[in-house]
Amino acid sequence: MTIFKNIIKLIRPHQYLKNLFVFAPLFFAFAFDAEIIWYTVVAFGLFCLLASAIYAFNDLYDVVEDSRHPIKKYRPIASGSVSKQTAWWVFLSLTIVALMAAYLFQPTLFYVMAIYFIINIAYSLGLKHIPIIDIFIIAVGFVLRLFAGNVFLPNPLSMWIIIMTFLLAIFLGIAKRRDDVLLQQQGQSTRKNIGGYNLEFINASMVLMSAVIIIGYIQYTISPEVMARLGTDYVYLTSVFVILGILRYMQITFVEQKSSSPTRVLMRDIFIQLTIVAWLLSYLLIYFLASQ
Repeated sequence: MTIFKNIIKLIRPHQYLKNLFVFAPLFFAFAFDAEIIWYTVVAFGLFCLLASAIYAFNDLYDVVEDSRHPIKKYRPIASGSVSKQTAWWVFLSLTIVALMAAYLFQPTLFYVMAIYFIINIAYSLGLKHIPIIDIFIIAVGFVLRLFAGNVFLPNPLSMWIIIMTFLLAIFLGIAKRRDDVLLQQQGQSTRKNIGGYNLEFINASMVLMSAVIIIGYIQYTISPEVMARLGTDYVYLTSVFVILGILRYMQITFVEQKSSSPTRVLMRDIFIQLTIVAWLLSYLLIYFLASQ
């Protein structure tokens, strides 16, 4: 039972929240058909399996760095609670199951997941040590989640969804690196590439990205394409919750200095949770009122 719990810890199911981006194309297309929803749920599940495989692979190659980190040293491989041999079996098993099932289910989904897999393996093997490139690869991974969810829809992804997801992922990635910079200043070097960042650069980048995200979202809400598709020009009202969410995350990062894990922030911060729910409900309400 103990080894099972440690393997569950290794594959990081709490990180599956990131894979909810697979549902974003369905939401923005208002494609609430039961069959499409089911297909998207399957895609989400397969993406979770592949992501878990990559987490295992990443921990295998990060074991030395993780052992020096005040929090990551408790990860299963770094702490010794899961052997490297077991971790390799977990990695191979989940990879084969996820990719084979994706190919049999929907070949296009397989191609998207294969690209995600290759990029993340390259990330683990060395690209994560290149400052800025490491954050961009993470952002590309979020965009690929969008494409995974869009393979069941007849229309191509909106450029606005792609842009906003990419920018948001960069913003969160930069915030996460800030935590590593703070640890470095305390004499704990946890990443080989952390020398390419400092607080001044991180802070300026976050302020820049937050401004671009907010402006980009407002531009999205008032674009002729969106107003015509939704049949209303009131979508801009949802910008209030986007601004609230961004400001709250910056408060967590700069004031509380707890931005090491965006997933854990989302799971624990009630303010951000309520903001996201309010954004979702306001978006849907505006759409359904316009369609009456």
